[in-house]
Amino acid sequence: MTEATNLLALLQRPLEPTFLPKDDGKTVIDVPDDFLTDRYRPIGAELQSRFSSDAEQRIPVRSTAPPDLSFADGIDRRGAFSLFIPKHRDAAAALITLFVQQPDVSSLMSVATYSRDRLNPILFQYALAVAIQHRPDTKNVNIPSIVSLFPDQFVDPAVFPKLREEGSVVQRANRMVIDIPPNYTASDREEEQRLAYFREDIGVNMHHWHWHLVYPGDGPDEVVRKDRRGELFFYMHSQLIARYNVERFCNRLARVKSLTNLREAIPEAYFPKMIRSTNARSYPGRHANITLQDVNRVDNNTNVQVNDLERWRDRILEAIDQGFVLDTQGNRIPLDETKGIDILGDIVEASSLTPNQRLYGSLHNMGHNVIAYIHDPDYRYLEDYGVMGDVTTAMRDPIFYRWHGFIDEVFRRHKDSLTPYKSADLSFPGVTVNSVGVQLNRPNTPANVLLTYWQRSQVDLASGLDFGPEGNVFASFTHLQHAAFAFRVEVNNDTGSVRRGTLRIWLAPKVDERGTPLTFQEQRTYFVEMDTSTVMLNPGVNTIVRRSDESSVTIPYERSFRAVGTASQPTDPKALAQFRFCGCGWPQHMLVPKGAVGDGIEFDIFAMVTDYTADAVNQTSDTLGPCDDAHSFCGLRDKLYPDRRAMGFPFDRKVEASVATLDNFVSPNSNMKTNTIRVRYTNTIIARA
Repeated sequence: MTEATNLLALLQRPLEPTFLPKDDGKTVIDVPDDFLTDRYRPIGAELQSRFSSDAEQRIPVRSTAPPDLSFADGIDRRGAFSLFIPKHRDAAAALITLFVQQPDVSSLMSVATYSRDRLNPILFQYALAVAIQHRPDTKNVNIPSIVSLFPDQFVDPAVFPKLREEGSVVQRANRMVIDIPPNYTASDREEEQRLAYFREDIGVNMHHWHWHLVYPGDGPDEVVRKDRRGELFFYMHSQLIARYNVERFCNRLARVKSLTNLREAIPEAYFPKMIRSTNARSYPGRHANITLQDVNRVDNNTNVQVNDLERWRDRILEAIDQGFVLDTQGNRIPLDETKGIDILGDIVEASSLTPNQRLYGSLHNMGHNVIAYIHDPDYRYLEDYGVMGDVTTAMRDPIFYRWHGFIDEVFRRHKDSLTPYKSADLSFPGVTVNSVGVQLNRPNTPANVLLTYWQRSQVDLASGLDFGPEGNVFASFTHLQHAAFAFRVEVNNDTGSVRRGTLRIWLAPKVDERGTPLTFQEQRTYFVEMDTSTVMLNPGVNTIVRRSDESSVTIPYERSFRAVGTASQPTDPKALAQFRFCGCGWPQHMLVPKGAVGDGIEFDIFAMVTDYTADAVNQTSDTLGPCDDAHSFCGLRDKLYPDRRAMGFPFDRKVEASVATLDNFVSPNSNMKTNTIRVRYTNTIIARA
């Protein structure tokens, strides 16, 4: 292990004392005696000798002056932690700053070691992970999958006793894989259960967590202030809603009804069936037909009224209609077509970049809190927040999509106020897209047909089972998967010279849940990005083939579910480079909508080639770093977002009333083409090889 990768040992088994062995008993952190907590300091010598005798590697930690951790006072080490709670966000920002400001890795290791046993483990893990990803001397260190560290936030707790029993009784070579039952939160009598495979997918929820890890809302300015951060907040979440609505149509359910009326009862109930490992309490459920209440939580100083949300909403909508927002000095900041959506993203979330939080509030974050505390808004019953209060669990709840449907409508109000794209914005003279389609990577299969099915995969949960067995302990889970395929696009370049272009591929449903054809004004909000890539066009006909696993949206299974410990890291330098900083991206297994049994469901596939000279940004470096391939949702590390166009282009703006269909939109532009593809679903489970 290098000095930087030594930090990863601090992430394992977050509730265990730091002096206990890591890396399956092979690594021991030599904790200075004066770093031990009051409980263990009197017996420090005995502990060090007891747990370090068989270690193959020792990580030295030098003693240092204890850092001031008073910013975390009141955040129980064994309690819940949420980035939506202002007090918790402030503590996370202070801890990130403490870690980032350490002069070298050795100092960071010392300060982090001292802090680890004295802070809430989720607060510690989050802050250290953010610091590791943003420090220049540690940014190439792999951050392990959070499901490996906090499986309680993703996995049915009923499997934990089975995992501990298997790990304690059975030798490593003979241990069985414990199965996690799919879709266990409700019966089929609840129609929302049809979407449980999406909402409760481990990869989907880990993507949401890792995105917020890469784009923290608070902390040092150099950590938070990333290129087009506010716009990316809008776009990533907008795509989540679009994908969810597409899945609803596949399952014969109507689109999400946005939570625009904050005073009406919420008909959707949700009972998460999960337990927090920090305090062994269950995540509270929500009964049907409960209304939002003012929140006054004395446990964490969270005070927000439903009226606050309405007031902030109205002020933001008024600013959109006026075309400008006001900063704290009363200066007007225009919401133009270039920067407007980025400014609104910072305001709506609200991140520390918001120009005027006093005026526009914290609509998104406090909305999460009001929903998360709906069961106990005044701490009368000493209950913690529900799943909506945590970025790792929020997407499990149907109300997440109703709330973000409303948030998306706020952004869309601004987008709809912009002038529709003109021919000059959309065209690429001399370039014609002749055809677009998909082809399975199997011989003798029909073109333009995709297949989906269930896959059973495994994940090692040993590093998250505090005080549990040594060695690997595997659990299996079932998730949606699609057969591997490729996009095939034929492009004709009549300019007479080599041209560089941007190939954009989108997918959208043709009909709603009733089989009614969608108008283009409706359909454009359901387009999901499948891939964006740079292409070189030689004069004449060019055939472009893009494999589905090359998508600019997704990361592969191996990177979504990275294991903990040095043994899991590749030794090949090229493979190791790909392994690092690779957790942000939509899971590859969820790239394709579920479709339907039998003949399947028809979708419109859309391909567009735009002029790269109008798309390119002036990067500080032309070389791509490791794992820059999932840039559509996650951007490029330490670089500008790699596309000058608005995120969501060309479907992010309204069109003229005369454009009633997708064909009307495409026909005037030779650089666009559509086709019909079909997605067939088979109710079959196939084990991952």
